[in-house]
Amino acid sequence: MDEFFWIGLKAVPGIGNVLFRRLLERFDTPEAALSASPSSLSGVKGITAAIIDGIRSGAWRTFAGEECRRLEASAARLVLFTSGDYPKALFQIPDPPPFIYVKGLLIPGEVAVAVVGSRRATSYGLMTTAKLSGELASRGVCIVSGLARGVDTAAHKGALQVGGKTIGVLGCGIDKIYPPENRTLFEEMTRKGCLISEYPLGTLPLAENFPRRNRIISGLSCGVLVIEAAENSGSLITAQYALEHGRDVFAVPGNISFATSRGCNRLIKQGAKLVDCVEDILEELPGRERLSNDAPLFQAPPRSFALSPKEAAIYELLVRSPLHIDDIISQTELTAGEVSSMLLHLELKGAVTPLPGTHYAVAG
Repeated sequence: MDEFFWIGLKAVPGIGNVLFRRLLERFDTPEAALSASPSSLSGVKGITAAIIDGIRSGAWRTFAGEECRRLEASAARLVLFTSGDYPKALFQIPDPPPFIYVKGLLIPGEVAVAVVGSRRATSYGLMTTAKLSGELASRGVCIVSGLARGVDTAAHKGALQVGGKTIGVLGCGIDKIYPPENRTLFEEMTRKGCLISEYPLGTLPLAENFPRRNRIISGLSCGVLVIEAAENSGSLITAQYALEHGRDVFAVPGNISFATSRGCNRLIKQGAKLVDCVEDILEELPGRERLSNDAPLFQAPPRSFALSPKEAAIYELLVRSPLHIDDIISQTELTAGEVSSMLLHLELKGAVTPLPGTHYAVAG
């Protein structure tokens, strides 16, 4: 089955997200990459002798077989980056995962806002989080957070309480409940929301995982709202990712006497938009109509097309900025003929649009 080879290729030491996609550009499928000759593999930028040895040894087969069995028992599923269900917003970050583990309903094309903040939030922070998250969710905005203690938990609960949509991005395997006191919330989100992880099943919630998962939280969202954050907190890492990804950054001002306010207040000094009501966020969401407070926001039709690995390579480039066809050829592992063919396929899917001078852009 496909998942076996996708998991297997990712398990080879030295193959990260970027190299994984380069291999698919060249060989089309993980199975073909794993069975390619050393001479063919060595032609791919970033491939080393050690990586070729790792592929040839076949050690990845053991992990892939075990992971497929764990996946079947977990009630989770893999969403491949070629799938129509894969969030296209993640193509805008530098290293989108080639697949994600998902529990619950993942709706492509949703307008989403990340809500992050302190694990040791004050009662004011928790109340403000629940209020703003609920108001955003009631207007059709999906709330994205990390299911941690404090602000994250309040954000998910605020969305669920109004029947809204919410996504939890985990810093551990999707089969691990962390923190343990959120068991009920985890179960509710698998039924009414969605859980996502890029980490293999069984991965423990190690401290080094959380900064990395924050780029997924930012990547899924149009903007990031920070509510109570210390000066060197993970929430500020998420805000930094948001800036790098071209997302809006919002911050709720806090009491100058509280350490948990210093991060937000500093973000505002640096140009983040000060938020004291939900309209401050709604008016910045791209392509959204400002409607009356009691009316749900207009929902654009979801972008839910599937992509081949070669189409995905081109789409990922164009989602960041329009490009001339020659630039697309130079930045991928594809030939000129393949690029022309893939651009035509993407046009027919309504994914990209041609511009004057043989430039191309993502369709609006």
